[in-house]
Amino acid sequence: MLDVCLLGCGGMMPLPYRYLTALMTRFNGSSLLIDCGEGTQIAVKEKGWSFKPIDVICFTHYHGDHISGLPGLLLTMGNADRTEPLTLIGPKGLERVVGCLRVIAPELPFPIVYKEIQGAEQIFEMNGYRIKAFRVNHNVLCYGYTLEIDRAGKFDAGRAKQQDIPLKYWSRLQNGETINNEDGYFTPDMVLGAPRKGIKLTYTTDTRPTESIRKNAKASDLFICEGMYGEKEKAAKAAEYKHMTFYEAAGIARDAEVKEMWLTHYSPSLTRPEPYMDEVRKIFPASRAGKDGMSTELTFED
Repeated sequence: MLDVCLLGCGGMMPLPYRYLTALMTRFNGSSLLIDCGEGTQIAVKEKGWSFKPIDVICFTHYHGDHISGLPGLLLTMGNADRTEPLTLIGPKGLERVVGCLRVIAPELPFPIVYKEIQGAEQIFEMNGYRIKAFRVNHNVLCYGYTLEIDRAGKFDAGRAKQQDIPLKYWSRLQNGETINNEDGYFTPDMVLGAPRKGIKLTYTTDTRPTESIRKNAKASDLFICEGMYGEKEKAAKAAEYKHMTFYEAAGIARDAEVKEMWLTHYSPSLTRPEPYMDEVRKIFPASRAGKDGMSTELTFED
């Protein structure tokens, strides 16, 4: 099960009723952030989740509304006597940008591991899930992310018995471990069926529609996508500043055949996204207007 919370869905500047961009996920004791805009700490507290398990923070790009909450979050983690490493993932310049922000958070009791994204796409494996960064089209270098959790095939006790695999190794094989000792050589594929459908989440913001988004969002259980503008007359402005309208996001969701789409990263001028949603759902029916604190649990299919 993957817990997902859209902590903040605002773009450019925080508002009294809307925090800046941040997404948080929880899986198997590990928590991940994508972006850390101003107000992220308050949003986490309001949700009732904890900072302590956060061990990975991914950044789409380095505009202030996506990273300005980081120094305060680092200080909070440090004041809580954290000693475990924190991994940061982001576009080229990651260590330089974070180093500048850390002028106000210079002393931390935990190490930071920097992983700069190389090229148009890169995969990072950690904590039982797979993160894939893919380049999108903004006015600075910017990436979207997919988070995937694989699911092994069903354990077949009959096959294990037929091959005289000792019972004491069954659970280890089921968990993907290979056994090689005096009892023999046993591999998971000897007792597991074909891999089953896993869990897939895709998040992208601050971009024009791109083929990279369509490809990487394909068949996602949840697609969280920028919708800067709901007003149709602002389509030209979206194109000029390399953002997306609600309707462009819905078109991508439809083309990528995702299960559900949440809109996020609203313009400060867009105070109420809901009035535009009827038109959005004509393009992609399973569309929702994101709001701060919106959350869900993504689970494996039976």
